Amino acid sequence: MGGNLTSSSGIRQRGQRRRSRPMAEINVTPFVDVMLVLLIVFMVSAPMLTVGVPIELPKTTANALPTEREEPLSITMTATGQIFIQKTEAPVEELITTLTAIAQERSGDRIFLRADGTIPYEGVVQVMGLLNAGGFKNIALVTDVSGPGYVLSDR
Repeated sequence: MGGNLTSSSGIRQRGQRRRSRPMAEINVTPFVDVMLVLLIVFMVSAPMLTVGVPIELPKTTANALPTEREEPLSITMTATGQIFIQKTEAPVEELITTLTAIAQERSGDRIFLRADGTIPYEGVVQVMGLLNAGGFKNIALVTDVSGPGYVLSDR
């Protein structure tokens, strides 16, 4: 009586096998739900990751800085001479006062300085000196990492 089943009365019943069939369908609904939630999260958060003042950054081959948990404080200098803290325009006279008030609310002290590539070097250095004199020592220059547009000549 190898593979045959017997009833409680001991009589062999043909064709009755208790075997579960493998499930041939995969339930993809939870997977689709999770993917849609992730898509919405990325669609909402992606525009917030960049600072919205359009400038032409200088090109360089330097490596990118490691990312931080907190959004970095960004100062942008446009080609027209305007200065922005994040997306808000700030006059040069009030730059340090405004930054000091903002820095008290933040845990990190890094400031990203974004300057249009057409601004003279002297203007960028003057703003860096102003930041340094105001007590902001951790300043990083933001550039475009696609590489320089020209090669410096040897003098």
